[in-house]
Amino acid sequence: MKMTRMIPMLPVKSIQASVDFYCGMLGFEVEQRNDEWRWAMLRFDECRLMVDQSINLHPGQFRDPILYLYPEDLVEYHKLVRKTGLAVPDLEVTFYGMKEFRIDDPDGNRLWIGQNTSA
Repeated sequence: MKMTRMIPMLPVKSIQASVDFYCGMLGFEVEQRNDEWRWAMLRFDECRLMVDQSINLHPGQFRDPILYLYPEDLVEYHKLVRKTGLAVPDLEVTFYGMKEFRIDDPDGNRLWIGQNTSA
């Protein structure tokens, strides 16, 4: 079993301000952006970072960062995690084209584990 990458997704107050900061000040570039979703994937060489304004839909509430994990074979990884006895939801296909499941670690950190549906 191989995990191919992990990308943090940060909640942001302004997608434009975040893109300006990471690209203009830290040298990242926009790899993908969807203003309707208020989301962008930024890259610097092999490093990726997602910034997501939609996580902040309720600004008075705590905003959770997310670690997005990309296993080589999502179905097999899902089975492996379920075998440990962890309560794991069924796989679902999202509106953005990923098959995924979402869990929290013991400290409440959010983990989204997925694979592109075209993979």
